Amino acid sequence: MFPIHDDTQRMHGRPYLNYGMIAANVVVFIWQISVDPSCIIGCQNEQLFFQYGSVPDIIFNDPVHGIPTIFTSMFMHGGIAHIFGNMIFLFVFGDNIEDRYGRIKYVLIYLAWGVAAALLHSAIAVATTEGNIPAVGASGAISGVLGAYLVMYPRARIFTIIAAFFITTVRIPVLIFIPFWFAMQVIFGLLGQFGPAGGADTGVAYFAHIGGFVAGAASGLAWRALPDSIKYKGAISAGAGAKPGWNPMTRKARPRIEDVSPVSAPEVIEGPDYYEVIAEVRGVSDASDISASYEAGSRQVRIVANGSKKYELLAKLPDTATNPVVKYIQYLNGIARIRLAK
Repeated sequence: MFPIHDDTQRMHGRPYLNYGMIAANVVVFIWQISVDPSCIIGCQNEQLFFQYGSVPDIIFNDPVHGIPTIFTSMFMHGGIAHIFGNMIFLFVFGDNIEDRYGRIKYVLIYLAWGVAAALLHSAIAVATTEGNIPAVGASGAISGVLGAYLVMYPRARIFTIIAAFFITTVRIPVLIFIPFWFAMQVIFGLLGQFGPAGGADTGVAYFAHIGGFVAGAASGLAWRALPDSIKYKGAISAGAGAKPGWNPMTRKARPRIEDVSPVSAPEVIEGPDYYEVIAEVRGVSDASDISASYEAGSRQVRIVANGSKKYELLAKLPDTATNPVVKYIQYLNGIARIRLAK
């Protein structure tokens, strides 16, 4: 499965920090190629990884020198396929996590997820006498992004390329996509330690993925449990009693997508044998989360969004309307189209 994009809308513009982290990984990889051209396919310069990768034995035996390498290792990769796969996942899922946390919190917690991933991997590696093998890659931190995404956007769908005996694209609910991915990490991680190849190095730090994912899911749950007065404390106090003027330490509270009212009223288009209502609907995954009915007394179409928060919209049909029937509902990129036959 290869994700292309999700259907979760951002509320706060372009995710420049997420773009910046992708760019940072690419710049570091270009530097790796300049040092070791074999990195285009698979890095052969072991000294490069021992210097900047996270070596479990060093992390626990010499933390002064080992801990900094956790952060440098997050931006290094073993080959072009390695970085390409990681950056696709960061591109697809990271923008919405930045949108929810805000840039400063996102970069700090992203690094924290990477640390959690590295520590779990290192502990397992030392326990299985593989503590002298350096680990590199952003996948531990990106696993944290996936864990947080699953908690924060459980109704999302992921547009995915599936390549088996044929190639096709499907929309997979995130409640299937991410748990399936996580289950694969657990299975391959356990097989690597206890399977026929018990303890053999597979070249993939599955327990880093597991550690990052669990940390991401836990932080996502903790964030959802916090009241808005704590999550957006700086913005609330600034709005309540701050002096006029710009304060670089405060920003607007970041509303949840389900709490944002539609920007404009529904629009009604009349055709020769139909009416079509076009409405902006937020906080839903697809057309199955939207229902519509015609109310003859008021000549209005009542649109109900049954997403993360239920709310209703009303669209007034012309006075000439006589009991039109809802034929179908379409939904794409936040816009619902309700077709009624006259």
